[in-house]
Amino acid sequence: MDAQTSRFQMQPRSISSRRSLSAPTSAYVVIPARTASTRLPNKLLLRDTGRSVLEHTYLAACRARRPQGVCIAAADAAIAADARRFGGPFQMTRTDLPSGTDRVAAVARSMPHISIFVNVQGDEPEIDPDQIDQLIELLEMDPSAAMATLAVPITERERLEDPACVKVVVDSAGRALYFSRSPIPHPREWSDDLLTCDPPLFWQHLGIYAYRRDFLLQFGDLPASRLESTESLEQLRVLEAGHRIRVGFTQHAARGIDTWDDYRAFVSRAKAC
Repeated sequence: MDAQTSRFQMQPRSISSRRSLSAPTSAYVVIPARTASTRLPNKLLLRDTGRSVLEHTYLAACRARRPQGVCIAAADAAIAADARRFGGPFQMTRTDLPSGTDRVAAVARSMPHISIFVNVQGDEPEIDPDQIDQLIELLEMDPSAAMATLAVPITERERLEDPACVKVVVDSAGRALYFSRSPIPHPREWSDDLLTCDPPLFWQHLGIYAYRRDFLLQFGDLPASRLESTESLEQLRVLEAGHRIRVGFTQHAARGIDTWDDYRAFVSRAKAC
């Protein structure tokens, strides 16, 4: 059994055991969750493995060492009922909030003692707990950064040119310069050797974020961004407003669930354990 599949069988650490690790910064994971989904409605509630997608995600997040706890930001009664079924802490949020970030912020308002919040999407049941810890450590290392996120190398030209694969370029300090659906940097002359550079030249942005609490509560008040609207990428609003996003690097990306094919593949991997 490989490391990826073995995570299905692991049980979450208790809250008390995580606190014993004595983190210098208080941190919490929030999983914004709702039943509405264009491509796969009610996907978080699917339970062909015996556990819902949301429960798998919650259990994976609980295995991170640095957070003091995990909370589900429930947008509707069905999500709350599922969290109640498997014993996951949850907080109801308004149904009219425009994004998952806004739901994380709603939870953050009720936790003034927490300084860092990690936003884990509910449809990523195979999220690596170590990546959650990595995000928290990135903000601890860089006091100037308002947010932190992750990136994985792109080694295939098809992925580099796919608009659904969001790319990021960073400066020498590991801070984001720009995010785009287009290939960035864009080579003037193409060579396949560019895909195997060491260190990598092309990076795919992963949709997991850590926020400082004060910045998170102000995020919704940032002015609308032309870059954000053009690329349809929320994080560009942050850069255009002059805030810094620290980017950490990892070698693998969690497989999110957007379609029936994604879900069937996840179920096959889970049952293979």
